[in-house]
Amino acid sequence: MDGTWWASESIAMTFEFATAGHILFGEGVLDRVGNLAAELGKRVLVVGGGTRARTEPLLARLADKELPVYPIAVEGEPTVELTLQGTDQARAFDADLVIGMGGGSAMDAAKAIAALLANPGDPYDYLEVIGAGRPLANPAAPLIAIPTTAGTGAEVTRNAVLAAPEQRVKVSLRHASMLPRVALVDPELTYDMPRAVTASTGLDALTQCLEPFVSHLATPLTDGFCREGMRRAACSLRRAFHDGSDAAARRDMALASLCGGLALANAKLGAVHGFAGPVGGMFDAPHGAICARLLPYVMEANVSALKERAPDSPGLERYREVATILTGDNGAEVSDGIAWIQALGSELAVPGLASYGMNETDLVDVVAKAMPSSSMKGNPITLTESELTAVLAHAL
Repeated sequence: MDGTWWASESIAMTFEFATAGHILFGEGVLDRVGNLAAELGKRVLVVGGGTRARTEPLLARLADKELPVYPIAVEGEPTVELTLQGTDQARAFDADLVIGMGGGSAMDAAKAIAALLANPGDPYDYLEVIGAGRPLANPAAPLIAIPTTAGTGAEVTRNAVLAAPEQRVKVSLRHASMLPRVALVDPELTYDMPRAVTASTGLDALTQCLEPFVSHLATPLTDGFCREGMRRAACSLRRAFHDGSDAAARRDMALASLCGGLALANAKLGAVHGFAGPVGGMFDAPHGAICARLLPYVMEANVSALKERAPDSPGLERYREVATILTGDNGAEVSDGIAWIQALGSELAVPGLASYGMNETDLVDVVAKAMPSSSMKGNPITLTESELTAVLAHAL
């Protein structure tokens, strides 16, 4: 592909781009966190994952700066109730800086707590879909985001995905001020990721580079991040999965994840992530694994719908470019890209959605919850209810 197929009228040429105030990337950049934290606050709430050992390097560097710290842990997916409890703890500690260190769950919880810490009322005042969806009255408290997985890109996004168990759905708390003040991406923190986590988070990163690229809301800036992220993930995800000590592959995946976050925050996602919220809220399934299972079937559905209802859409040519990036073959067709994704999922042992307890009786409910989601609005074409149902049926 020479890139000349897309004319200026085929992508958004009036756009905005927003990201974290300061991005640090590279091996060893965690060493700079003490000075950065001291510049932003005096009392620090640290939000980590379920394993305390993961945050020990951070806590040691904050101790070197004699900063008072209150650590809390996020076990599993962050819920609305957990973030409310975390906010109460932050207020009781008089925290003025929040640091989230871990996977997407820890960083999303940290972003939500930072937002609620600076604002009155209940989380439901601000939540999308199940809440009032009001904008934050005040900017979120300062936040530093430090990923220890390579998948979600949450260190550079402006929303926090929270589970609402009673409604059996995941929803977002979203505001421009929720973008972290600092995103600190140190690939060394991902070296000891288990193989299954490497697979699910890495496939999430790939999906988050692919979906914004084919979105009708793509921009020239997000395109660059998507192309770079897809290229690095295509070259390195298998290597990182089979050999976690491959430092170059880990670096590539950390960068692919960052690229995906930069893209999705500014060009939206698509039907894969439109489904991921409801499925993740209804079943105990890892977000990345859901995305990985759905991706080839969503690609097939989108391409079929575009050919049938919008044959002149630039989305079709974009899917061809995706195929060339993934396969490394300039003559690749769309079907080759879909086959490549399916083969990767098999190699990385991605299970069907039925393995998490989902069955055919759930399809109508999932589709109903997915159709109004924010991510669906970024899809290159509006899929019908029957098309969406077929995607889920294939992914069981």
